Amino acid sequence: MGRIVLDKVMKNFGEVTVIPPLDLEIEDGEFVVFVGPSGCGKSTLLRLIAGLEDVSGGKIRIDGEDATMVPPAKRRLAMVFQSYALYPHMSVRKNIAFPLRMAKLPQEEIDKRVKNAAAVLNLTDYLERRPGQLSGGQRQRVAIGRAIVREPAAFLFDEPLSNLDAALRVGMRLEISELHKRLQTTMIYVTHDQVEAMTMADKIVVLRAGNIEQVGSPLELYREPRNLFVAGFIGSPRMNFIEGAEAQKLGAHTIGIRPEHIDVVSDGGRWEGRVGVAEHLGSDTFFHIHDTGLGGVLTVRASGEVDFRHGDRIRLSPREDQFHRFDQKGLRIA
Repeated sequence: MGRIVLDKVMKNFGEVTVIPPLDLEIEDGEFVVFVGPSGCGKSTLLRLIAGLEDVSGGKIRIDGEDATMVPPAKRRLAMVFQSYALYPHMSVRKNIAFPLRMAKLPQEEIDKRVKNAAAVLNLTDYLERRPGQLSGGQRQRVAIGRAIVREPAAFLFDEPLSNLDAALRVGMRLEISELHKRLQTTMIYVTHDQVEAMTMADKIVVLRAGNIEQVGSPLELYREPRNLFVAGFIGSPRMNFIEGAEAQKLGAHTIGIRPEHIDVVSDGGRWEGRVGVAEHLGSDTFFHIHDTGLGGVLTVRASGEVDFRHGDRIRLSPREDQFHRFDQKGLRIA
């Protein structure tokens, strides 16, 4: 079991409040991602759950029991950090087994758990190697294996893919998601990368300045962002925002439209502009459109086969059923 409940949890550093009182429920077996810009408090919140930071107020419950003052080692949580924190002089086998040896488990039980974890993570052939003989992705799998053998109530990941190159990040992202499907254990994952959040999470918690801006599934946040901050943070490329007369026609202070919801047309179209930079990605092309009269630069996502040059005039037809409306305070208008 791994149900975690935060009840009015807050954190102060001296006179500075970095986590105002917040409530959050994480259900057993969920994959929850904390996402937000640098300094939003997501890693601090994870460390509060882990017990690596003391709360300044509120309670943390794990499986119904008050764990607020319980030491980290007794919370039945396993944490995986950005750095692999492996012992370079130990083999993969010994690195994975280390927490079990510290807990003085019988050798037979240690061997069984290490064997099972290695099989799950495709590390069986590397058990006798040392960390220096492994790739970055393999070292991260060893760090995860060391967490798995503890059979925790929940896994806590603090930006575990930050040190990997782009290709390895994608591969490890898939591996961690697949691992969750197999283990069905609660996982809390911290990242500033909203693509990781969208592709991995059952539930996303969007944070800003220590406050929870919105909680929901990836599609809920994509389709119905609660405010301008969430709308601009979730989705890649980010949502276009338009103010002025165009927004007022729709009864809003600001309207938002995602790049993928603006069609390039040969005739007609609601908007017209001049092509600036075009980013060709093969299957897609991102056009940055100037001089639309809407203020700012529009980003449009089109088929990779749509070909315009810098300076070309282009006609655009936004899908009006995909407009997002926000009031003067930046809150979603239903």
